[in-house]
Amino acid sequence: MEIGSLYHVSSGAVREAAKQTGAAKKAEAAKESKDIFSTMLNNAIDNLHTTNGYISDMENEELKVALGQAENTHDLSIAMQKASAALQYTVSVKDKFMEAYKEIMQMQI
Repeated sequence: MEIGSLYHVSSGAVREAAKQTGAAKKAEAAKESKDIFSTMLNNAIDNLHTTNGYISDMENEELKVALGQAENTHDLSIAMQKASAALQYTVSVKDKFMEAYKEIMQMQI
């Protein structure tokens, strides 16, 4: 029986011994890398939602101006700048992701 399988035992001495084994270290490294990837993916999805929100706000301001409901065009200008900056950032992140993906696909195993 491998000591790594005893990692979840309530005894502190057994847990410490399990932490020192290579299998436990590899398992923790794999879990940590999954956590990092999942965090990055969740952040990217949140950024997409934020970008969509800014674009929606811009469209709403455009409609207000077109219908004559807006008191000033300053709000439209701000909404347009926010949407533009968010969209540029999103496209930039997408381009870097695609570049990294292509590089990984070209790697020889």
